[in-house]
Amino acid sequence: MSTKSSSNFRRGQRVRSRLRRTAYGRPRLSVFRSSKHIYAQLIDDSKGVTLVSASTREPEIRGAKKTGANIEAAKAVGQRIAERAAAKGVKEVQFDRGQYLYHGRIKALADAAREGGLKF
Repeated sequence: MSTKSSSNFRRGQRVRSRLRRTAYGRPRLSVFRSSKHIYAQLIDDSKGVTLVSASTREPEIRGAKKTGANIEAAKAVGQRIAERAAAKGVKEVQFDRGQYLYHGRIKALADAAREGGLKF
């Protein structure tokens, strides 16, 4: 019998396996969504290091927003990760939504990162 957590885990693994096949050396923009916050990080899988990260727990974003669990906060994180990636010289990434559906906060973060200059 399948539980929700095991099906979510399998969905995440399926998404990541597809990303590995089509990465072509690009860093991975990984997103984690909790009930209170949203986190994003740029990961270089060939070296196994995190290049840049952003989240709603940062004081600049936390002070400006009422909560970290809405679309406006996700947009702020998307813009912040795009700015930091540009500072590191990263222009193209692979978007790793993980186990989450491309909807709501995840989509808002991705759209804001695209507007900030990231290509995926």
